Amino acid sequence: MFFRKSPAIPSKAEALPGRPERMPVPPAHFVNNHPLEPPFPDGLEQAMFGMGCFWGAERKFWQLSGVFSTAVGYAAGHTPNPTYREVCSGLTGHTEAVLVVFDPKAIRYDDLLQAFWESHDPTQGMRQGNDVGTQYRSGIYYYGEAQRRAAEASRDAYQPRLTAAGHGPITTEILPASEFYYAEEYHQQYLAKNPGGYCGLGGTGVSCPVGIAVDA
Repeated sequence: MFFRKSPAIPSKAEALPGRPERMPVPPAHFVNNHPLEPPFPDGLEQAMFGMGCFWGAERKFWQLSGVFSTAVGYAAGHTPNPTYREVCSGLTGHTEAVLVVFDPKAIRYDDLLQAFWESHDPTQGMRQGNDVGTQYRSGIYYYGEAQRRAAEASRDAYQPRLTAAGHGPITTEILPASEFYYAEEYHQQYLAKNPGGYCGLGGTGVSCPVGIAVDA
């Protein structure tokens, strides 16, 4: 039998050099016409998730009531302003990510976490289904300590349910949100522009408890 080496995140020294120029960002969301990048209206908050191919992941979040805007891009890597081709090479360290801008008075961060956990398989390491590579790893990238505590609490509450259903340990990385590099324009809201496009998103069928109390 032949064995293929598992994908591994490159070190900063091994990563591609990238470039100083930012990717052009569309002026408005294709679905709701809201801005994709700051400044956002006062009172809104941000969240960031990686859960496999970002096309389907973004659609999952823009469909939620209380979400103001979404964008796809690259996170948790080394290469500045990477291209999609570079990210797919596995030589930038990034994962495909979704930036979610939401109104906390209309939807809780816990609700976003529930959608995150239930919409993909967080036990697969550097893959989601047939999509294999470091860019498909699962991740929660938090803005502030409250999000970190909520993310870790939801993970710890979800693991026993996954285990009971026959799944392995959660491999989701939970890290501070680093710079979010916007993906190319054609990726933004891709499945709204191409309704029949590929979506590899698929959950485990195991419900996730949310709203776990965490001491400050």
